[in-house]
Amino acid sequence: MRRLTILLFAFLCMLTVQASRKETRINDNWQFRFSWQVQKDSERRVDLPHTWNAQDALAGKQDYHRGAGNYRKVLPVGEELKGKRLYLRFEGANTVTNLFVNQKHVGEHRGGYGAFVFDITEYVDYGKENELLVRVNNALQLDIMPLVGDFNFYGGIYRDVYFIVAEEQHISLTDYASPGIYLAQNSVSKETAEVTARIMLSNFADAQDATLTLNIYDGSKNILSKQKKVQLPKGENIQEEIRFSLNNPRLWNGKKDPFCYTAEAVLSVNGEAKDRIIQPLGLRYYHVEADKGFFLNGEHIQLRGICRHQDRAEIGNALHPAHHEEDMDIILEMGANAMRLAHYPQATCFYDLADKNGLIVWAEIPFIGPGGYAEQGYVNQLSFKENGKQQLIELIRQHYNHPSICMWGLYNELKNEGDSPEAYVAELNALAHKEDPVRPTVAASFLDDGNPLNGRSDLIGWNKYYGWYGGSFSDIGAWADRIHRNFPEYKIAISEYGAGASIYHQQEEVKAATATGWQHPENWQTAYHIGNWKAISERPFIWGSFIWNLFDFGAAHRTEGDRPGINDKGLVTFDRKIKKDAFYFYKANWNKDEPFIYIANRRHTNRTTAETTVMVFTNLPEAELWINGKNIGKQKADAYATITWENVALEKGWNNVEVKNNSGKRPLSDVTEWYHE
Repeated sequence: MRRLTILLFAFLCMLTVQASRKETRINDNWQFRFSWQVQKDSERRVDLPHTWNAQDALAGKQDYHRGAGNYRKVLPVGEELKGKRLYLRFEGANTVTNLFVNQKHVGEHRGGYGAFVFDITEYVDYGKENELLVRVNNALQLDIMPLVGDFNFYGGIYRDVYFIVAEEQHISLTDYASPGIYLAQNSVSKETAEVTARIMLSNFADAQDATLTLNIYDGSKNILSKQKKVQLPKGENIQEEIRFSLNNPRLWNGKKDPFCYTAEAVLSVNGEAKDRIIQPLGLRYYHVEADKGFFLNGEHIQLRGICRHQDRAEIGNALHPAHHEEDMDIILEMGANAMRLAHYPQATCFYDLADKNGLIVWAEIPFIGPGGYAEQGYVNQLSFKENGKQQLIELIRQHYNHPSICMWGLYNELKNEGDSPEAYVAELNALAHKEDPVRPTVAASFLDDGNPLNGRSDLIGWNKYYGWYGGSFSDIGAWADRIHRNFPEYKIAISEYGAGASIYHQQEEVKAATATGWQHPENWQTAYHIGNWKAISERPFIWGSFIWNLFDFGAAHRTEGDRPGINDKGLVTFDRKIKKDAFYFYKANWNKDEPFIYIANRRHTNRTTAETTVMVFTNLPEAELWINGKNIGKQKADAYATITWENVALEKGWNNVEVKNNSGKRPLSDVTEWYHE
């Protein structure tokens, strides 16, 4: 049924786009050169999405190219488009983008992670081929967020670009690149939903009368239609409102039922539809309590989350839809119900996937402190502060209608040494509430418990790495109890926790790794997550926890693990091909819908001791161990979906290790081989 609803939604989307504005993806056949390549014939063809740092940054080259690159493309504009409005929409380009049409400067966008739109109507030559030149610069600048980060700042046009043709009267495209409609959920309960649709309109002709129609669909069924007569003056971003209510609404209820209505706004002049836009309407209500955690639609939910960077092996951040879909499939397989999309706005299609699959999302701007590194995350400079506000407005307005997004993130790991960001964070917090009075703000701190910066957002998370950057696993529980006792008003999350691991580094004993060293044994990461998750899961006042990170990711300055340039704290390898043991620990604890058995430490194939421990992760109640066809016996899973057989004897040579469960409708097993010297 859910798949049918999604298909109907997609079909309606296709119809409305065809019936109004025309959007054409123009990703193919761009000519690229670096800014210093001024000779003729120095260009080469690239297709978007594209980054010029996929090779150097991912090879661990710390001074990977950060500068300007030029993208050139020919765009035919026919005579039939006279009297239309013409736009270019960029879904993302890092970091500063300047657009030229026919060698004339159209405008500039500053920021690497939000969408932006340029009106090119007055710059094109009709009936001719027009030259587009897009100059993108990813060099560090002190007036653009972020100033520093533990990840790569890939340069280029790394998301889609669209050529959009609209009528002179249309739903606005230039309100911070938003959809032009904001579905404000004023009051939602199981009995009723009160919603205000704020619709932004543009008119490039003389003032005239117009009609706004708002339709709400349940699948393909129109369940509500409201019209409003409006006077449409000449100008951009003219706001109109339509209020409506729904009785006994079907709620967007996370993974249980990620149902969305479809909202369609239609602008008509003299009975002719000039523009149509559709957006998801996922009705829900939620809150966070300092003692009891997160509640969605009146029901407590422990947010079991992951963090995600948007890059991957070989291609950097130039992802296609299939890459986002694969990442979402892995998230769902593990059983997570929440995501922190760090440390910047991510692709719209990924928020769409979160909506459709019922994940709770923490979305944030790239206001990033140095953490344990040098450099500053904040400078008390007007242009920097204005850029941060611009990026926050872009984040909120572009993604306002996603029901999955339940909190706006303000910063990560800031310090208040030197130029203290405390007053500025308070400004950002006020701005977020002005833009969106309903959603709470959140931040990720690593400061001491009593630092006043921790209280500048509605919710607060801490990045804690007990057992990796010093300390032991049990410390996280003691820390959480102390801060909850000393600051009972804080609504506490664990915004990051994790440990590095290489699938090539195996060891017999479970011994602590050196975080900055070249050896990151996989079994230490597994032990780290078992110890940390036990402490987190036992404390209901922790409203959410977010593993750092689901996937290994690029960080050119890193010199550790099995190779330079990679942060290997992921539970899945950078290329998404191997899921590490810790991934299956969480799958066993979080995903109860797909029965499975997994033998941990499987990649430690050469064993020197005659007796070993066999550890298994499973969401089944029990399993049976066999060594070389000999039954070793059954064991029941503990409270954390783990079964352990101690002092299991191995024969000389290769040993067949198999774990079975035959109690269900479908027998399940897992098998591996270990060599005893």
